[in-house]
Formats: sequence, C-alpha cells, structure tokens
Amino acid sequence: MDVIRLAIVGYGKIARDQHHPAIDANDSYRLSAVASRNAEVANTANFESLDALLKAGPTIDAVSLCTPASVRTAQARLAMAHGKHVMLEKPPGATLAEIETLREDAHRCGVTLFASWHSRHAYCVAPARRWLATRKIRRVDIEWKEDVRVWHPGQAWIWEPGGMGVFDPGINALSIVTAILPRPFHLTDAELQMPGNCQTPIAASLDFVDGVNMPIHAEFDFRQTGTPPIWEIHVETDEGRLTLSEGGSRLSIDGEEVDAGPDVEYPGLYERFASLIQKGESDVDVAPFRHVADALMLGQRRTVEDFIE
Repeated sequence: MDVIRLAIVGYGKIARDQHHPAIDANDSYRLSAVASRNAEVANTANFESLDALLKAGPTIDAVSLCTPASVRTAQARLAMAHGKHVMLEKPPGATLAEIETLREDAHRCGVTLFASWHSRHAYCVAPARRWLATRKIRRVDIEWKEDVRVWHPGQAWIWEPGGMGVFDPGINALSIVTAILPRPFHLTDAELQMPGNCQTPIAASLDFVDGVNMPIHAEFDFRQTGTPPIWEIHVETDEGRLTLSEGGSRLSIDGEEVDAGPDVEYPGLYERFASLIQKGESDVDVAPFRHVADALMLGQRRTVEDFIE
C-alpha cells in the first residue's frame, strides 16, 4: 500500500502529545499538512482551516479530526466530499443522529470513516476480552476518577452543552467495557451531579444490566485530587476476579498481575485506520456514545457546589 498522506485538523494538546508521535512512528503515514487556528507545526504545511487546506494545500489522502465534537461533523462531511478518508477523535460527534449521516456520507463517497476509541487499544484490553470469553461473568464495577484541573486545565468547553463533563473521560471506560463483555447491556438508573454553574456533570453514578440481568455499576468523578487517577474495571467471574487498571494497560486476576505493557493506544488507532483504508472498509461503532446519551437522557440531576477552576 502506498504511504497515506495525512493531515491533522485541530492541533491541540491531544494532537501534539498523542496523534503526531503515533503518525511519525508509523511507516504507513506521512504527515503532509496541519489545519489549526491556534498552532503551527514546523516543517509541515500549515493552514488556518480544513477548507483552506483543501483549496490550496498539498495533496492528501486522509484527515485526522482532533477538533471539538461540535464542529467535527461539518469538517468530516467536507473532507469526505473531497474524497478523503476520515478518522474521528472520540466522541465521534455531538449527537448520535449526525454519526448516521456521516456513515451514509462515507458510503456514498466511497471513503473510509473510522470512529476511534483509543482506550480500546490499551495493551491489556484484548487479553481481557479473550479471558472473559470463556468465563461466566457475575458482576462488573467501573471506577474512573481523575482531577479535571490536571487533565483538562482551562478547557471551559467541557462544561458547556456537548462538552460531556465527566463523561469525556468516562466514555473511555465505556469503550473498554463494550469491547470486553460478550453481551450488550443497557442503562437502568443514573445520577448526575451538576455544578450550579455548569451545563454538564462533574460526577456520575450509573447502573446497567445485560440480557441475562448481570449488573454493571460505574462511578465517574472529576474531583479526584491529591492522588493519581483511578482508571479501573473489575469483573467478577466464576473463575476469579479480573481487574484492568491504569486505563487498560495492566491486567490482574485475583490481585495477581498477569500482563502489563506500554502505552500503545494511539499507535493502535493508526494501525487500525491504515488497515481499514487498505481494505476499503469503515468502522463506526457508537456503542460507548449511546450509553452516554442514555445517561444524559435518563439520569436524575443533583445540583452540587459550583466548579471553580
């Protein structure tokens, strides 16, 4: 396969820290351009917008959209209309309905669309899925807690409609659980803690069941201070307790670590994107996003103290 000439659209912290290094490390790609209002990359063609890049930039084959979800759909449609393959950072859009529009656009334009979930590519997610496939699962508990001031400093958009609040990291946990469990599940109850000055939750408590009434409980919290973040998933089975920790990079059975590895999430995304392009396929799984939408629709709101940066 020829080298994929790629453009990053939206060059913020996640693009700089994760996407750019993963692209540079993969021989399937060449970073040909960047479109960003607030940043430029040395030795690369830089543009203020995707529209400007498509009109006057170098030839590209694909774009990686790292912009806020509120503008990503319009950018994806523009890119696909120009025959470009598209990778969407998570969440894939601002609404579920618009993702269906993008899916149709990709099919009509004959291009690849990849709704990416980076946490699914954590080192121990695949081994956990294989281990659970042969066990009877009795219960799942998810604990996803971090300090918003550390991980999202000054990012006011996260508290605005569409910003998702604590579901911005929480959706990473949901992306893992939907990948490792053998059956789909649905929300039965939710409580959302809403700062008085915010439009999105700072914490959430969620309960789910699957088709055989196996319970799943999740606790998400943006107020974890003074200690490292907690990104853990515990699965009780008939043959022991599986734990994924550090966001899926470590795997333990009954408290004994059996597997661990480096951060391979974003390299895994770009390997998957290249494979999809080569095969002429798309991957647009919205299961994690659907659970967040259900929580925001069904959840009871409880007002808590204002959030002060």
